[in-house]
Amino acid sequence: MYECPKRYAPITQGAKTWPDTSRLFELQRSPLARLLALVSLQAPGLCILLSNMDLSLYCQSNLLYTQESLSKYQAGGYHPVNLGDTFENDRYKIYHKLGWGGFSTVWLAKDRDRNEWVSLKIMTANSSISQELQNLEFLEKQSQRGLSSNYIVQLLDAFLHKGPNGDHQCLVFELLGPSVDKVLYDYSGSDEKLDPEIVLRISTQLLKAVKFIHNAGMCHGDISGRNIAFTCTHLSKQTEEQLFDVIGSPEIEPLKRIDGTPLGNELPIQLIKAAEWTHWIDEDEEDIRLLDFGESFYQGQEPQKLAQPGSLRVPETIFTDCFDYRVDLWRTGCMIYSFLFTTWPFWYLGEDDVLISQMIGFVEERLPTEWESKWESMQTSSHDLELEDHGTSKLEQKFVELSDPALEPLLHVIQGLMRFLPSSRLTAEGALDLLGNAQD
Repeated sequence: MYECPKRYAPITQGAKTWPDTSRLFELQRSPLARLLALVSLQAPGLCILLSNMDLSLYCQSNLLYTQESLSKYQAGGYHPVNLGDTFENDRYKIYHKLGWGGFSTVWLAKDRDRNEWVSLKIMTANSSISQELQNLEFLEKQSQRGLSSNYIVQLLDAFLHKGPNGDHQCLVFELLGPSVDKVLYDYSGSDEKLDPEIVLRISTQLLKAVKFIHNAGMCHGDISGRNIAFTCTHLSKQTEEQLFDVIGSPEIEPLKRIDGTPLGNELPIQLIKAAEWTHWIDEDEEDIRLLDFGESFYQGQEPQKLAQPGSLRVPETIFTDCFDYRVDLWRTGCMIYSFLFTTWPFWYLGEDDVLISQMIGFVEERLPTEWESKWESMQTSSHDLELEDHGTSKLEQKFVELSDPALEPLLHVIQGLMRFLPSSRLTAEGALDLLGNAQD
């Protein structure tokens, strides 16, 4: 993922999904106990991840708790990166951190050969045979066959880097701006919404990206605001000073042990805060790119499990053991809703029945007949049924808040994409037809 993820993405394994930590990491905190107490309320699995390394051994800094976990800097894990490091025979030099995910860290680098800024994604060593690289190369071949890939992140280079924690697949991408999550969070914090023109443009571009992926015979598998970013075409050739004026200068703290013991070479010597894009104001001028294809799969070769943030969970994964490429359609509907209202259509509170109760009546009044018996058993065993009336309003009622008639076609698009049965969902191409943008 490109932007520093401030919402933790839980993994669905059977019926178990960790809840969203939502904006928990937006808070500044330094004591480890306080952090673990807060996180444990929403993500006990994440609490275990954070607590398996004794951070009290290190000189204290907020960055110990708000950036990637130091416990992942070990054999098979993250590669330790410091500002000024170079890669691929000094071609790429590191200037800032852009973000991290469970299987990678992402860095701002200067490409010496192209003389432009790029994004360098360094995978963990235990994922050195990069499924993401294979997926991107496959999609690149499809684009050469005439399919339009305008809104898919552009892969520029790929290489292996040997480090103290193993061999790391490195992917070089075009430099992108902040994630949609970041931009929507900023708008929500100021009680504002995106301009209708922006909403229509990025909705159309997302649908075109999904259409391309599906026509190529793949599924993205993890469409979310953290995996959609704005382009920043005007910044790729700017000076360091001009770029840092927009993204912010690096905030750095040395990583040191309290007892003075030297760090092992598996660790970085610096704690670096990810770029915050403090002065980004270009969402009205830039396009979007869909990125992070690490969860993507070929149609007909569905994986056994699917990574899903709780609030974006797809209903068929709750009621059946089957899912296919049409999970992308539901998730795209959720994203278009968030473009409009700067919030998710549903909130996951840790219980499947509460999530489903919000879905019922959002687009369709009843669940499919084949799901009703499981729904009845979920209600019978539930102890949280009193939360059912906390569900979101019907979609039509939400659209009453909108005053621009130009946005009304998106009501029908979301209604078509967010049908319970995958077979009933509107295709991306069908959604573009409704918007009058079927042509690439």
